[in-house]
Order: sequence, then structure tokens, then C-alpha cells
Amino acid sequence: MATVERKGTFKVEYLQKIEKHVQEMWAEQKIHETNAPEEARRSLDEKYFVTFPFPYMNGRLHLGHTFSLSKAEFAIRYYRLKGRNVLFPFGLHCTGMPIKACADKLKREIEQYGCPPKFPEAQEEQETVERDVVPKDKSKGKKSKAVAKTGSAKYQWQIMQSLGLSDGEISKFAESEHWLEYFPPFAIKDLTRFGVHVDWRRTFITTDANPFFDSFVRWQFNHLKARGKVMYGKRHTIFSPKDGQPCMDHDRSTGEGVGPQEYTLIKMKVEQELKKLPGDAGKVFLVAATLRPETMYGQTNCWLHPDIKYIAFRTSGAEVWICTRRAARNMSYQGLTSAEGKIEELAEFTGQELLGLPLSAPLSFNKVIYTLPMLSVKEDKGTGVVTSVPSDSPDDYAALLDLQKKAPFREKYGIRDDMVLPFEPIPIIEVPTLGKLSAVTACEKFKVASQNDRDKLVEAKELVYLKGFYDGILLVGEFAGKKVQDVKKCVKDQLIQAKQAEVYYEPEKTIMSRSGDVCVVALCDQ
Repeated sequence: MATVERKGTFKVEYLQKIEKHVQEMWAEQKIHETNAPEEARRSLDEKYFVTFPFPYMNGRLHLGHTFSLSKAEFAIRYYRLKGRNVLFPFGLHCTGMPIKACADKLKREIEQYGCPPKFPEAQEEQETVERDVVPKDKSKGKKSKAVAKTGSAKYQWQIMQSLGLSDGEISKFAESEHWLEYFPPFAIKDLTRFGVHVDWRRTFITTDANPFFDSFVRWQFNHLKARGKVMYGKRHTIFSPKDGQPCMDHDRSTGEGVGPQEYTLIKMKVEQELKKLPGDAGKVFLVAATLRPETMYGQTNCWLHPDIKYIAFRTSGAEVWICTRRAARNMSYQGLTSAEGKIEELAEFTGQELLGLPLSAPLSFNKVIYTLPMLSVKEDKGTGVVTSVPSDSPDDYAALLDLQKKAPFREKYGIRDDMVLPFEPIPIIEVPTLGKLSAVTACEKFKVASQNDRDKLVEAKELVYLKGFYDGILLVGEFAGKKVQDVKKCVKDQLIQAKQAEVYYEPEKTIMSRSGDVCVVALCDQ
């Protein structure tokens, strides 16, 4: 292989020498410093002010900062040459969870693995790909910013090593205050070397460690509140129980861009005594999270996974609800339990123990429906309890057909014939080209033979759900004859007013905070 001889660096070194000389001259003449004018302003355009988004102080500055900063730099230099009175202050961002979360992770790693830590050998993780009926936004990257920045480093200690820090230095970063002392001077040094026209007398960090900036922010919000421009209230947001505060994108190790998903929580009353519950338990409900409340007219049964664990817990309304522990944890931060983050657990069940229960379901034309087994119910999505509407859900139709056709399957889970065989899909929504039983039509179109035909069922669902929402006409109930998209909210509100449903939120996908906590959706003060 031919070697390429490197050319001389004389020109580069000569330009660097000029740059250094000019920067020293700027500093000596203090041309970056701007004092308040002694005379009154003579025109509206004699001043020019520039600010730059505060870079976060959990590491050194990088090329991206330089690229963005160049735009501010060009403007500052241009208007100074035009004779304007130019001011360019600079802030260094130190608030929020990233610094504290990183410091806490270092503390935990030191406690668990020693100092310096000896980490276990990394095992290669296999990524699982899951197809969903919800269209993906291809503009979003696969990795969060946190993951993209850390590369292959798994532990915080390794991330700090990638910044060129020694083991002796890294241990100091277990205290969050050290980050504020270490990185800001490097940022100022790098920016000065870059030649930015910043008045460094006006630099600051953004925490209450800087009382001047802290009082300035308080002053802004107090004035905005006094003028009615900001209000205090509650809203559903992604929340880290471990950190005790909302978890925004920059606070996450996974799940950037993922938000809260709203569901309608359908309350299906259990019409049979459960021996594990105390005699004074009161009304007991299986609660199912649905995105399609308008289809509740067509319920024929309720699905549970035989092997998933469910809990019964008491709600703030003195009712007993049954769902997965994960879902109950979300609910406990949304005002649905007596104390925030606390679950009064009464009993634990396997799905198998709850199969065959008679239920009364809101809006259903069937007076009684039963809990039946479905092996595709997920523990990490929804409540683990799924309403079944085989007329408009291909999954439900395929699973119901399997149970009706396969007597050994019913026998395996103790399901009597009368719990399954009499139930047929109920026409509730008419969809152009798909008719009054859209799920049945779609399953026949894609030749779905059983609930194990996952790829075919995904295609069937895409067709049914999209056409059903945009073109479907409701055939039953108070809103019969109206488009589904126009009455969806009306049906939901009607169920909530009748105390047959609640609003429930959970993250669209699993979100991990930088402190290693699985996030929930909480009803937070804002």
C-alpha cells in the first residue's frame, strides 16, 4: 500500500500564530466588554444584543456547539463593525436532572462495584423488533441523545473515562457540586480559544448556587403570574418516582421523544366472589385500558394472560380494581389511589386463577361476559386486562374463533362451553368496503387462520383501525348514524360521567431515567 507523505504545516502554524496574536490584542483592548452607555439613547437601533442557548455542563463542548455558535459570532462581529453597541453575555447550564442523575449513578456504581469499580463482563444484547399498527415517525432517530453521546459505554464511570478523566478524578464527580466547579472553566477556556466575542464579566451558571441568576428567574415568574400570563395547575407528564420529578428528554437514558398515551379505563364489574379478597372488599372491577371506547357496545368477553400476575388493590374511590402491578403503579401517581405512589394491595392472582369469571361490561349488549385466556396479552402495555370486540378487532376475532374451535384449549384452562360458544361478533360499526363486521372481513381477506398468524393480523389491524376511525359509522347507541371520529370523545365522556370508566395514562413505550428508574405518567403540579 502506498504511503502518502504529509505536507508541511507551515501555513497552518502561521495562521494560528496570527490568530493567537489577534486574540491577545482583543483581550488587552477589552473590545468584547460592553459597559452601560453614559448618555441617553439617541436611536432605537444603536444597540445589538445576542444570546446563545446555554450549553449543558456535564461534559466538554463539542463541534456541534462550535457550528451553532458561529452564527451568533458572525452577527456580533458584523454589528460591532457597523458601530452598534453590542452585548454578548454567556450562560452555562447546570440545572435539571442530568448532572444529579450522573452523580447518583457514580455513587451507586462505587457502592456496588468498588472504587475504582470492577464491572461484570458485558453481554451482547439482542434487539427485539416489534411490529405495531401505529405508524412510526421515521424522522426520529433510533437512539436517544444520551445513548448517542455515550457510545458503547454502559456505566457512568466508563463514560467519564471516555472524557479522558483518571480514576482518581472520576470519584470526585459522585458529588454533584463538583460538576459545577470542573466543567464551566473548561467551557470558558475553549470558547476563549475559539475567539468568541463574549463579555466574560457577564457569564453565569444557572442554579441557585448563583443567587443573582436565581433571583432573576424568580422575578420573571412572579411578574408573569401577577399579570395572569402563567397559571398553576396539574397535567399528565412523564415522571421518575426515584428522582421525584418530571423526566424530560434530556433526563432520560432511553425513551427520548416518548410521551404519555391516554387510554379510557373500562371498569368491568366482577359478578362472583373472589376468595382471596376480604369479605368487606366491596365492589370489584377488572379494569381494561382501551383506545377505542366507541367499540364497547360489541364486547363479547375479556382477555387475560394465564401466566401474568395481577393484583387487587383499593382505589381512592373505595373500589377494588384488578390489573397488573405495573399498571397499578402508574395509576397510583394519577390520583387513582388514596396516597400518591402508594398501592393498598389486597391480593395477588395469576391470570389462570381469574379465568372464567362472570363480568358485567359497560355498554355491552351481553348481560354477562367471561374472562378467557389469550396468550398474546402483554404485561408491559396497558393493564394486562383486554376487552374483546371481535366485530372490530382482528386479534379478538381470531382468538375467539380459536377457543370456539378447539375444545382441548378450553379444557386446558377450565373454560366451559357456555362461556365461549354462544358468543358471536356484534355489528356495531359499518365501514365502507369492510361492511358491518370489519374484523371478520379483514381476517378473511388476509386469510388469518388463527391468533398465531401475527404478520397477517398486523395487516388486518392496519386496515380495520384506520378505515374504521376515519370512515366508520356507528350503528348502535345514542350516537348511532354518526361518524366514529366525531363521537369517540362523546362515548368516552359518557362512560366517565356514568362512573363506568376513568381516564388513564401510561408512557407510550418504556422510559428509563438517567438514574435507572422506570418512569410512569404522573398527574403533576405545573
